[in-house]
Amino acid sequence: MNGLQVSRRAVLGGVLGGTAGLVLGGADLAVATGPTRGRPLRVLVATNEPWGTYHVKPLLAEVARRGWQLTQLVPDYTQITPGDPVPVATPADAPEADLLVVTGAGDWPADCAARLRRLPLAASALAYQKPVEAPRARELRPRLRLLTASSPAEGRAFAQYLGTRRPIRAVGSPQTDGLPPRRPEPGLVLVLTSVTHPDATGDAAPGTELLLASAEKLAAAGKRILVGLHPREDRGLWDRYEISSVPSVTASARAEAAIGIPGTVFPLVAAVGTPLVGCTDPELTVPDYLLAVCSATIDDAGAAVAAVNAAHLPDAATLADAVGPIGGSAARLLDAWQRVQHR
Repeated sequence: MNGLQVSRRAVLGGVLGGTAGLVLGGADLAVATGPTRGRPLRVLVATNEPWGTYHVKPLLAEVARRGWQLTQLVPDYTQITPGDPVPVATPADAPEADLLVVTGAGDWPADCAARLRRLPLAASALAYQKPVEAPRARELRPRLRLLTASSPAEGRAFAQYLGTRRPIRAVGSPQTDGLPPRRPEPGLVLVLTSVTHPDATGDAAPGTELLLASAEKLAAAGKRILVGLHPREDRGLWDRYEISSVPSVTASARAEAAIGIPGTVFPLVAAVGTPLVGCTDPELTVPDYLLAVCSATIDDAGAAVAAVNAAHLPDAATLADAVGPIGGSAARLLDAWQRVQHR
């Protein structure tokens, strides 16, 4: 398999470039509940996937280390799995807070922002957004004191999504704070799913039929298939194969290559050092940087075996642009949130 040796230090070096910066504004519209110096910050988070706590979960260790209070806002408790470690509350039950963070401009984050107008507002991309202005982004823009994304490339897409030209602070992804050492097993291919069926939590991404057919071609060619299942994917579609019991980023360290529907996890898998092949449906719309980290994209399952066998990493500049800084990312993000209160 052809592989470019790109070090994680190369990803880290110089990645912020000219994209780093705080976004300030709208202070007259957002009033904090009280001074936070001398006590832990209290943060509410509202996501585009209202009950999807998996994007917030990687922050919990750093939140606990600081003694902060972080609560994800949910419409109700019906879709929360018992034992989920992410604290949740409805807006009616939410504890007092110092900051509201939205991860997108969908209906749920926008509704929460409208209800909690006294709180300072920040926008932090914890998952990719389509680079098209969201219909309700204009409601959030005047209040935003801070915008962050994991990488320069994600920041550019997030800026388009929010309809702003303000700079975005690239803080890295908390999921890269503890990247596993790569030890690829001969013939092992990681299949990265998306969500086949939309539900109350969020939308679906097209391409499952192509990915299923590609997995069959790879298995027939003698590849071992390991499935990295999206948290909302239908497990029954993939139970003929081994389904990873660990997160996809961790599982990718075992794979010679990964193939899947391009999504937020793609740059993170590339950061581990595992090359990627993207399965692209004509109806799939994702930011260009998710495709840029792919060695190849296919729209025919018949091309899967050759594409996986030839898979290689992108060049260092492309990888750095898509991944962002590695190590300490959760701390950088929380530091940025804290500074909102000190202005």
